[in-house]
Amino acid sequence: MPNQLADWHHAITARDIAMLDDILADNATFHSPVVHTPQVGKEVTKMYLSAAFHVLLNDSFHYVREVADDKNAILEFTVDVDGVQVNGVDMIRWDHDGKIADFKVMLRPYKAINLVKDKMREMLESL
Repeated sequence: MPNQLADWHHAITARDIAMLDDILADNATFHSPVVHTPQVGKEVTKMYLSAAFHVLLNDSFHYVREVADDKNAILEFTVDVDGVQVNGVDMIRWDHDGKIADFKVMLRPYKAINLVKDKMREMLESL
């Protein structure tokens, strides 16, 4: 799993949306902090992650804690979005082929959730 996690960190650091094609499983599932139902499939997962790259990956984004084993990672991050401090967690599970099979995002505080929800909606509508 070290390579899979390193690949994810590289995609984040490089802000390389194209890398998602290589690291997402065909049946990847995305769990949004604001959408009730899981979003299933590589294309929809890529769409949500691409929007998140645009909304969250600014110069203040950084992971502050990481817990990982051979198939899972929990990555806590902080980022300032429009003057609001966002604290979140990315929970990632890789499949037996080393592709991201499941990606769940949790956010806090409430003010940050609403801000990110609005910005994500705008970004998704433009894709």
